[in-house]
Amino acid sequence: MITYKEASQNQIKELCEIRKQQLIDEGIEPSIDIDQDLERFFEDCFQNHNLYEILAHDHDKIIATEAVCFYDYPPTYTNQTGRIAYITNMYTSPHYRKQGIATKILHELEEEAKRRKVKIMRLGASFLYFIIYAHKNL
Repeated sequence: MITYKEASQNQIKELCEIRKQQLIDEGIEPSIDIDQDLERFFEDCFQNHNLYEILAHDHDKIIATEAVCFYDYPPTYTNQTGRIAYITNMYTSPHYRKQGIATKILHELEEEAKRRKVKIMRLGASFLYFIIYAHKNL
């Protein structure tokens, strides 16, 4: 049975490992050590309440995750608060894909954005990033 739970600050090590696996699965070679940078990123986000991450578990094993980071931009006529939600860290273990897990988490992230009165959500597709990254390194 798959369960869903909000990630907490005491799971930073696990979040870092999942992020690194996601990058590897996207075809990005681990050419540098990003452990300290990842830890610092998650610590800052949790401290500032700018990250809401959901973990999907199959028993004790984390099988999927998605997060939303909240950023402040200058207010506009279409976004009075200037707050924007950026969806990131979308990863599902290969064996668990195409089961609606990511969709379920994405809906929860959308609800969190609504609770925080954020009206704009953005998503950067890793595939597009991969194309740009690969082209740049040719």
